[in-house]
Amino acid sequence: MAANDVKDLYYEFYVAGTPEQVWEALVSPEGVKAVYAGCVIESTFEEGASIQYVGPGNRGDRTVHVYGTILACEPHKTLSFSHYVGESYYEGQERYESRITYRIEPAGVSTKLMLTHDQWHEQDPSYKNTVSAWWFLLSSTKTWIETGKPLTW
Repeated sequence: MAANDVKDLYYEFYVAGTPEQVWEALVSPEGVKAVYAGCVIESTFEEGASIQYVGPGNRGDRTVHVYGTILACEPHKTLSFSHYVGESYYEGQERYESRITYRIEPAGVSTKLMLTHDQWHEQDPSYKNTVSAWWFLLSSTKTWIETGKPLTW
């Protein structure tokens, strides 16, 4: 992948729900499990704490899909963390750090959910799949908040 092919990823959605509902969908065991194929987030959500998405995968029920460190956390407003793909992805290859930041803002009777995934390394093999995966994951988050059911993989 050429360096100029790697760009910051930015997504913006409007959700028929409150900032509290959007936050819960992003961090609660129920919301994360529904959207992220049975995974849960393990973290205290304190700045500097570890964060990992753990769930069913090619290494069993406790496969680490994503991990990193909490950079900022303000409930119902902001969650930012460093991002590495788990060991089971790209076996034997270097895993590069990037950054994920969720921002949540009231928007009338709706809520604006923004995600920025940036600070990519130009050699990161996960970039290409991530570009399209975020559309599905964020659409599924919106659907889960609004209907109680996520999109199916």
